[in-house]
Amino acid sequence: MTYISITFYMFVLAALLLYYILPLQYRWLVLLGGSVFFYWRVMGTWMAMAIILLTVLASYGAGLLLERQRKKGILAAAILLMILPWFFVKNGNYVLEILLHRNPVDWVVPVGISFYTLQMISYLADVFMGRITAQKNPARFLLYAIFFPQIVQGPIPRYDRLAGQLYEGHRFDERMVVGGFYRILWGFFLKLMIADRAARYVNWVYDLDHEYVGCYVLVAGILYSIELYADFAACISISKGVANLFGITLADNFHHPYLAVSVKDFWRRWHMSLSEWLKDYVYIPLGGSRKGKIRTYINLTLTFLVSGIWHGAGLRFIVWGLMHAAYQIIGQLTQKLQRKAARALGLEKAPGASLWIRRIWTFLCVMTAWIIFRAESLRKGLQMLGSMFQVKNIWIFTNDALLLQALDWKEWVVLAASVLILFVVSLKQEQGVSFSELVFRQPVSVRWGLYLAAIFGIMTYGVYGMGYDAQAFIYGGF
Repeated sequence: MTYISITFYMFVLAALLLYYILPLQYRWLVLLGGSVFFYWRVMGTWMAMAIILLTVLASYGAGLLLERQRKKGILAAAILLMILPWFFVKNGNYVLEILLHRNPVDWVVPVGISFYTLQMISYLADVFMGRITAQKNPARFLLYAIFFPQIVQGPIPRYDRLAGQLYEGHRFDERMVVGGFYRILWGFFLKLMIADRAARYVNWVYDLDHEYVGCYVLVAGILYSIELYADFAACISISKGVANLFGITLADNFHHPYLAVSVKDFWRRWHMSLSEWLKDYVYIPLGGSRKGKIRTYINLTLTFLVSGIWHGAGLRFIVWGLMHAAYQIIGQLTQKLQRKAARALGLEKAPGASLWIRRIWTFLCVMTAWIIFRAESLRKGLQMLGSMFQVKNIWIFTNDALLLQALDWKEWVVLAASVLILFVVSLKQEQGVSFSELVFRQPVSVRWGLYLAAIFGIMTYGVYGMGYDAQAFIYGGF
């Protein structure tokens, strides 16, 4: 039962009807029952349910204990207990195969384990530091841990921002529900019109990386950057939209990351709940930027090392994380040089041109790291990157070579038009325009005309249909 399946929306509709029928004080029970049912349908195995239930139970008990005895040893033991299941199911085979040369094990991997593990750690840390009071009701705590719109791939919630919304019960709010519908529709657009279509070309090049080199890799790198963003943003948009239907607001997770003017700015905009988690529970506890430049750079490197390990097992994820740390350190070390170069080129007198140069440069840096991230191994990723500079096949942009790989010219046109829409919407939102507000202010007939036109467009041009299975959301695998 995925977020883009008919079954999921039948389930959501049933949950909504029951939620708004029951008295306010019992509505949280609908969310709890729905979340348990959803997770069971997604996983379908008692073992996966047992793993998450044991993790939640351990976190619940540790929270109560930490509230009575705020000891670092108890916190460290509790965090280790949270990390161990994640480590074994996500990194166990890498350790067995690469380091110990043993046969891999068919681990049961609970959906969303990387996300709810960080969620539980932040809860325990906040209880330890006195930021929140430990939840006494185990059923309510379970709801916080597995609330179904965000359990699969975030955003990573904070207890103090989400729990109250889950338990209080909400009255029907037309504005909130319409906003939720708008977000769900936007998520379908990002997923079916952009992400899954771009994935066809990206998968083609990466599966045949020994044949498609040079500029083919450049195009694949650009499209993978777009695919990953559209795919992840689609899931978050749908998650936020479904939560809105119940009157609940989830945290933002993206703020137009490819409009960033530096890699540091990129991480303020990309996967914001993870970036905030890393800052609050890794970077700042390590000392942040309070202990001099050298220590700051070390802390930054360690933080991005944790980010790389969290994303997956293997050297390519570690290198990806370290690349982002290096980008930021080099950026800070060369600030004066950058300003001198801008003055020499006259860019200070052309702020618009300077802005776009910085945005394009940042995108290229991020894209280079994504190429490593997407590859099967670090060696293959480096080979693909090397081919971009060694193989001169720029002619693929002037003949029909790209039209012969995975996508025909009509699909390229649809993809380009869809990316252009995303680009324009992002620019306008960056300037403060709220499209949901603009739509909501229109008469009902105009609003529904726009909704139906969008639905028709996605149904007509989206990547789905007979013989096609919509891909699982990418970040669900991390």
